[in-house]
Amino acid sequence: MIILGSTGSIGVNALKIAKRFDLSIETLVAGTSIDLLNEQIAEFRPERVVVANENDISKVNHPNVTAGTSAIIKAVEESSSQVVVNALVGFLGLAPTITAIKQGKTVALANKESLVVAGEFLDISKIIPIDSEHFGLWYLQNDKKISSMTITASGGSFRDYSHVELENVTVAQALNHPNWSMGSKITIDSATMTNKLFELLEAKWLFDTTKLDAIIETKSIIHALVNFKDGSTTAHIATPNMQLPIAYALLGKVEEEIVPIIDLCKVGSLEFRKIQTSKYPIWELKDDLLSNPHKGVIVNAANEVGVYRFLKGEIGFLDIAKTTIKSYEKFINVKPSNIHDVFAIDKEVKKFAWQI
Repeated sequence: MIILGSTGSIGVNALKIAKRFDLSIETLVAGTSIDLLNEQIAEFRPERVVVANENDISKVNHPNVTAGTSAIIKAVEESSSQVVVNALVGFLGLAPTITAIKQGKTVALANKESLVVAGEFLDISKIIPIDSEHFGLWYLQNDKKISSMTITASGGSFRDYSHVELENVTVAQALNHPNWSMGSKITIDSATMTNKLFELLEAKWLFDTTKLDAIIETKSIIHALVNFKDGSTTAHIATPNMQLPIAYALLGKVEEEIVPIIDLCKVGSLEFRKIQTSKYPIWELKDDLLSNPHKGVIVNAANEVGVYRFLKGEIGFLDIAKTTIKSYEKFINVKPSNIHDVFAIDKEVKKFAWQI
């Protein structure tokens, strides 16, 4: 297989599944964690490697190393593997998704932005989601008529903070997730609830429905719920470990324990909370965005700028959502007609967001 983002948490877990089930790795694509990449190269012996920066090529212990965005595209095109694990972060992940689909490959997708910004232009039949929430929704499907679907959120780093307290939070506080350790971008997106907004958009394209919502479940063991027409609800409960959805995506069928069964007596109790716009102002866009999913490119572009500026100390935490909402209002009548428009709109929105 091809793994895009091999040194991130998704990539690392994908390689654990590959090792466990003796799956071969043809191509590794990584960012700047060169030491970890070299360890992966020594263990899995890929045919080619791609890194983010040309300056890092000499540090990689492999004879076939290239660098940059175009090199990623070329690697996807030239690799014979029919499965691409796309765990890249941000808009950067869209072009490889498009390329893989054009090549007839199956995409095990963790790059949310691909569906968020361009879902209507992608062949969904070639995509297998490896987010735990979408895996949970898929897992719960059966022949009964579905009324609606619900995914869960952890609430992020500031779920117990008041709106006033959020005005002066630091980057270090924002990156201190209560339930797990992730990359900085997704951790910030979790704290603002933008991540969950993205996942609702993904679910819209994956399951062809807008009857979607999200709630906070503080222990992160319930990942999704399906509400049926008969009034019943089923929930997908599992240890929060990405190896389970990755295993299904890569193997198709799983008949052995991937994660330990949860002991509900040890869990004791569960807590659910409504997502309040007073704490998560980005949530005010939810209904309009689900009705107009083409606007996902606007939300993603503005959010990428906002998160980057916050991590650099240029704006406050609450300014991330303000940047997105102002951009959304500015470009509210913009609608891409094709994939080329998506790239153009992304560029234009980012230009505007930098000026806010």
